[in-house]
Amino acid sequence: MKENPSSASAPLIWTQPPPSRRRSPLERDDIVRAAVAVADEGGAQALTMTAVAKRLGPYTPMALYRYVLSKDGLIDLMLDGVTAEIPVPEEPGADWRADLHALASESWAMVKRHLWYAQLMPTRPPLGPHLMRRTEFLLRVLVRQGFTVGEAMTYAALLDRHILGSAQQEAEELAMRRRYGLHTPQQLSEAITAARDLAAEGGRHPLLTEWMTAPSGAGMDEQFELSLAFLIDGIATRLPRRSAPAGGGDGATR
Repeated sequence: MKENPSSASAPLIWTQPPPSRRRSPLERDDIVRAAVAVADEGGAQALTMTAVAKRLGPYTPMALYRYVLSKDGLIDLMLDGVTAEIPVPEEPGADWRADLHALASESWAMVKRHLWYAQLMPTRPPLGPHLMRRTEFLLRVLVRQGFTVGEAMTYAALLDRHILGSAQQEAEELAMRRRYGLHTPQQLSEAITAARDLAAEGGRHPLLTEWMTAPSGAGMDEQFELSLAFLIDGIATRLPRRSAPAGGGDGATR
């Protein structure tokens, strides 16, 4: 049986009314929670309608389509559902840099809980209500600093590329560690040290050899925060020039 027999013709789930109440105790939210649990445990590759139906109990995969229209519809609901975990303020605050940092950091925390999000997010249009609310907030923060909507969308996209790209790398590194039995930082460090002879051969890579002998440096979270700071600093350098208010005062410059 095909996993998604109607995906080519299924309408976008956000344009359709919610499913009608049925005698079955099953609800759309139940399906979404089960699908998130399947993906959390096994990654995006484990997400099949069969696996979700099995997790729910006595239901067939075809029964789920009555509630989510298609597998793509289910993915849309999943992406928007976990996006709701990100706190989004009602209004931007006084410090635009703090607003961007907070939203990006909360997004990073959510994506780490659901690493499949980074794999599936680029495959679907970001049109869910929680996804659009998050994007609208980012745009409002940036437009209030004088950027055009187009510029604001560009910088918001750069922030999201950083978040999703970092998460995809984290997911791949986690998969690699599992394949090689490197389940702890100590095991990973020992594996790197054991391979240092490759770097030391011929004396061509003395600095790399030194590092591989005693690996050190920032972890993934620290690297994420450092890169995020670079991004926000870069956006700050492109703030539109503002006229100084009457009576003096400094204006931001490009």
